[in-house]
Order: sequence, then structure tokens, then C-alpha cells
Amino acid sequence: MHEIYKVLSSSLHIPVALSSRSHSWVTEESLHSQKVATHYNKLQECGLAERNKSRIVHMRNFNNWLKSVLIAEILDKVKERRREVTVLDLGCGKGGDLLKWKKGRIDKLVCADIAAVSIEQCQQRYNDMRRRGHPNDRTFSAQFITADCSRELLSGKLRDPELRFDVCSCQFVCHYSFESEQQADTMLRNACERLRPGGFFIGTTPDAYEMVKRLEASDSNSFGNEVFRVSFQKKGVYPLFGCQYDFSLEGVVNVPEFLVYFPLFEEMAKKYNMRLVYKKTFKEFFEEKVKDEKNKVLMQWMQALEQYPPDERGQLASDSPGEYDHAKRIAANPAARRPLGTLSKSEWEATSIYLVYVFEKMS
Repeated sequence: MHEIYKVLSSSLHIPVALSSRSHSWVTEESLHSQKVATHYNKLQECGLAERNKSRIVHMRNFNNWLKSVLIAEILDKVKERRREVTVLDLGCGKGGDLLKWKKGRIDKLVCADIAAVSIEQCQQRYNDMRRRGHPNDRTFSAQFITADCSRELLSGKLRDPELRFDVCSCQFVCHYSFESEQQADTMLRNACERLRPGGFFIGTTPDAYEMVKRLEASDSNSFGNEVFRVSFQKKGVYPLFGCQYDFSLEGVVNVPEFLVYFPLFEEMAKKYNMRLVYKKTFKEFFEEKVKDEKNKVLMQWMQALEQYPPDERGQLASDSPGEYDHAKRIAANPAARRPLGTLSKSEWEATSIYLVYVFEKMS
């Protein structure tokens, strides 16, 4: 573990005190899991019209586009080697990625989540999707499991005890498991142990380096803007496990989370024979993938960016001063193609704390 400390210290570029033990401010681990389950169980399922009224609708669409591109890219890689594709959606929530799996023409899906209500809604979405589909449509088979994937092993809950996965997708979830070393290891075991050689573990998670950098630059123990806020209990000491912060995002999330130090995450994944293929910030991933015309068309179709300036019927997501100064500057250039696609300043700041990762299972 001492080698990991060195890597972490150099990667953060700031004075940090690291410890393999959770800091004393984290107690009663099960309470945090319960808070997460309770929060997501209480979230109301709202219709498309209601979601489109959200201040952060374009940011949510942007994150969804990014996941779509990542999932499609990985499924294409898997299909170069295999005809039948089996996927584990770890922390599936209400089933926001079900259509992505259908579009990717997978064969089997296992959905697991800590929140029983979310699993029920995910299963209902799946049933509705099958019912609405054309009779000749080929829809994957699915199993739905309610479990805390940082504390319980999924292998004993599978209908088929011999099942192996080609892809494990863990979107905006793994940071909940870094409350303790044991929980993080259990989550990684669930994600990676049953992957076939050549299979992929993919996901998205907050970038610990970016989070600590913004915290250290802040005058208080928190940072954020009109759409999100991150609050730590203190600065300067960032334990490897149990480094808790509270994250709130307008109308979507308000729960305790834990920093994921990526060099540590990568080191722990080696136990399950996983090799890091790449990790990129959302900004890096976006700038690379949007060059592909197919991805650009998908971005427009998903309305992942806001039109600037808006047309006569349109209205910007925010009327706060300065939220679109970056777009205004570019639009002022006579050579710029208008309208532009953008997010508000606050949304760019919120989405840029995340990174995307891809691991591959070695033979």
C-alpha cells in the first residue's frame, strides 16, 4: 500500500495526509448505504415533459450522450470477438440505460441496485419496452437483483450460476463503495470477477484530483454553483477510504459520497486481473468523440447541448449574468457557425468533475 500513497501524493500535487484507515469522521458504514437506498427509493419517476423543465436538462442529456457513446464503443469491441453478449449493469438505478442495451443488441442483461423501488421501476421499464416492441424485435433476456453491491456478492443471486459477463457497466456508482477498503473490494469483485477474458469494466465517477483541487482553491469547505454543491467536513486530510463529502445536484441527488483515488482504484482492480485501457475526463472524452460525425448527429438528436443564441421560441436554461459569456465570445466571431451548441457555465463546471474509465480483463 505504501507505493500507492506515493502515487497518490504525486498525482494530487497538493499536500495531503493519506491513511489506509478511514478517518474517524466516518462511522456506522451501514447508515450511509441506507441513506443512499432511501434517497433513490424516494425519488419520484417523472415524465419526459417534467424532466425537460429541469434547469439541468441539457447537462443530463450530455451525460447520457457520453454514456451512449461509451457503451456503443465497447459493445462494438466485444462483438469483434463474440456473437452473444452478456452485460452486468451494476447500480442500474431505474433503468436509464435499458434502451442503450437494446440498441446495442445484447443477448442477456443482469441489473443490480441497492434501491428496491429503483429495481421495480427498472423491471417495469423493461417490461414496457418489450411490450411496445415489434413482435419481430429481438429483446435481451434480463434478471433484476436488489442488493448492496458493496456488501453482498452477486454470484450467489444469479439464476444461472455459470453465467459470465462480457461487459460490466458501473455508471455514477462506484464512489459510494469507497467508504471502506472492504466495500470497495466487494464492489470490484462483483464488477470484475465474472468477466470473461477480454471483457470490459466501464464506468463514470467523480475525479478525486479535480475535487480536491477545487476544494483547496475554495475559501470554505465547499465549492459549487447554482446547479451543484460539494461539501467536505475539512480540508488537507484525504484518507484513501472513507473520505466523505456531500454532493447535491439540482433535483437529482443529495447524498453522502466518497472520494475515489484513481491510482488506488487501478491498483485494486489488478487483483481481479484487470488492465486499465484508458481514463479520460469528461472534457477529454467529449472533445475526442464529438469529432466522429455519427456521435455528433447523436448529440444533436439527444439535445445534449443547448442552442445559443436561442431561436425566437427558445429560452436559455439560466438567466443568471455571465452563464453564457463563453458562448457569447465565440458567437461574436464572424467566422463562427451559428447557432452554437453549449452548456451554461455552471453545467460545464458540474460535468467537468467527472471522468470515464475502461478496464479490460486479462486472460
